[in-house]
Amino acid sequence: MSSSPQDLIPKLDIGTTFGALFIGVIIAAVLFGLSNVQVFIFFRTHKGTGMSFFELAVIWLWILDALHLALIIHCVYYYLVINYTNPNALMEIVWSFKLQIIVDVFIILSAHLLYGYRIWIISKGRSRTLPIIVCIIITMNSGVAIVLGWALYQCHLFSDLIIIEWTTYMALGSVTLADIVIASSMCYFLATSRTGFSSTDSLITKLMAYIINTGCLTSVCSMTAMIAVSFQRFCGPSPLL
Repeated sequence: MSSSPQDLIPKLDIGTTFGALFIGVIIAAVLFGLSNVQVFIFFRTHKGTGMSFFELAVIWLWILDALHLALIIHCVYYYLVINYTNPNALMEIVWSFKLQIIVDVFIILSAHLLYGYRIWIISKGRSRTLPIIVCIIITMNSGVAIVLGWALYQCHLFSDLIIIEWTTYMALGSVTLADIVIASSMCYFLATSRTGFSSTDSLITKLMAYIINTGCLTSVCSMTAMIAVSFQRFCGPSPLL
């Protein structure tokens, strides 16, 4: 016997589910604004140099980032505005929720491929073992992304996500591994590129610090997400997640 909307209302905890999603959208919008500033500065700096591979990569990533923000805004609008008084709809996974995860996967893979290309360039004239390992890990992550996308589109209700919870750990774990390996590889090649000149070595040290900080930041975010999912599972799944 199906439950009526009135019976479902007491079971829904909007604050810890869609409320958290709404806060995430606000943070994502702020970060998108910061990325717009970075893109603007990048193209102002490279003005008049012609369209290069890295400029095309920046445009591609910006388009994906804008699409991702649009999808999560639609997701929140669908649940909190259109279906505000329809608890049954809050239990279902809207199409934009699934698609924004796929777009997020493309953003991560594109960034990893870009870093992998940079590692391949700075390893010129040296052993290609480390760049090949990085390429293998990125390829493996592509396989994980395919599995995640397939499993996600088999789910129609938020309660179904519990069944594919293992894909969340696998995806976040593979991303964390890739971030650590990429950051370590770039630091290794930079460290072995020291010339003995103080100005050049100082620049290399600053680049290594930047790479370590950004690599640690993304890894910490992935690990935090895994811990949050594990904690949610330990405390017991909510009616929606």
